[in-house]
Amino acid sequence: MVHAYILIQTEVGKAAAVASEISGITGVATAEDVTGPYDVIVRAEAETVDQLGQLVVARIQNVEGITRTLTCPVVHL
Repeated sequence: MVHAYILIQTEVGKAAAVASEISGITGVATAEDVTGPYDVIVRAEAETVDQLGQLVVARIQNVEGITRTLTCPVVHL
């Protein structure tokens, strides 16, 4: 299982709506609106890195109101 944090910037005033919509996507463990340079932080999981990429590109990035994403895979050192 691959886990990642996805840091999301949104249009002004859209963070809560984006977090709410993303939280309903399969593969998303949590989606919370936050303060700071990013507006929403998502914890996602998938069976493979390829499936994680598909989740981000095909599902999450298509949510209205998102302007930028940064995917940070979790590593176990």
